[in-house]
Amino acid sequence: MGFQTGLSGLNASSRSLDVIGNNIANANTSGMKASRVEFESLVAASSTAGNGTAAGIGVGIAAVTQKFGQGNINVSGRDLDLAINGGGFFQLTNTDGTTVYTRDGSFKLDKVGNLVTNSGAHVMGYPTNLAGVATSTTVEALKLPTSAPIAAKQTGAIIAEFNLDARAPIASSQVPPTPISTYGTSVTAYDSQGVPVPLSLYFSKITPTTPGTDEWAVFDDPNALATASLGSLVFDALGKLDPASTTFTGLTLTPPAPSVVPAFPVTIDVSDVTQYGAGFSVSALSQDGYPPGEFVGLKINATGVISARYSNGEIQAAGQVALADFRNVQGLNPTGGGSWSESNASGPPVQGAAGVGKFGAINAGALEDSNVDVTEELINMMTAQRSYQANAQSIKTQDQVLSTLVNLR
Repeated sequence: MGFQTGLSGLNASSRSLDVIGNNIANANTSGMKASRVEFESLVAASSTAGNGTAAGIGVGIAAVTQKFGQGNINVSGRDLDLAINGGGFFQLTNTDGTTVYTRDGSFKLDKVGNLVTNSGAHVMGYPTNLAGVATSTTVEALKLPTSAPIAAKQTGAIIAEFNLDARAPIASSQVPPTPISTYGTSVTAYDSQGVPVPLSLYFSKITPTTPGTDEWAVFDDPNALATASLGSLVFDALGKLDPASTTFTGLTLTPPAPSVVPAFPVTIDVSDVTQYGAGFSVSALSQDGYPPGEFVGLKINATGVISARYSNGEIQAAGQVALADFRNVQGLNPTGGGSWSESNASGPPVQGAAGVGKFGAINAGALEDSNVDVTEELINMMTAQRSYQANAQSIKTQDQVLSTLVNLR
């Protein structure tokens, strides 16, 4: 029996050295989780009579478990490198259609814009609208619009913030009259094809139609007559816009010839325009249109929302990286390549977004290091080596005892 007991110790120690060696070999593998061997004693079935004098018959391997503790977050500076700071796994779909989970976020873009791993597995996530709000609770393979430019957007609204000088006299009272072009600003709008449509606005102080107010006529032509105004801006005694009396709300833009695009209306928000005793100044003038643009890069925020950047300055969301977690992560099956698959022991995955509930935040431009402690593993290796040597010595001793018995005369 002693030979079998010693042999079980050798096998267990050898298995422990295998696990320790694997940990050390993967000390630099992103997302790697260290493993450990858990031993159990073996007792013969015939030795359970309860007399307490039976010896064990060796040692066995109860389990090889993984330590799913957090690894250090190492900044890489690469936009598509993702690290999870907290709970959760990235969900992947392999090329054969199987689903696996990983903590290794070293992702790439393939030639058609799919977000993939080094082995070609697709990274799963949620579709979103352009503002980054998820539009479905069903995950799908993430794909970025890298191949074709985004379409142009026709300008529909302009926001204007400026101050008109309250000290300015009524233009027609001056000799010669104050030119319409004295107070003016400009902005570039876009038609439905993304062609720029220049727009200039000019303001001329006129005799107010309502007593106790100041009034300014609005023009889009510096040579226009007062009767051709686009409307007027009316201010009260505090220099605030009087919306009830103000008649300027927008205009119609005509694309430059030659163009098949028809004229289109544009609203102009002037609610923050003021008339104070200070020089004419424009603090903000923006519009919501843009020309077509090519994909130039991306950013991923802490909740996993992917924002694509385009050459026209637009930033549009293109999906959200999904995370998954399990009630019992120790029940996951290692599948190689730094990934795991679900099992009956792990239970089904719970999916969600980073930073919500028990899911950790996503750090873009970083990777999670292996949680292997090399110093600890080297100490474990020495302990396993000593155990192996001791078990080998027990077999040698048993052999010597039997040899002595055989040689008795």
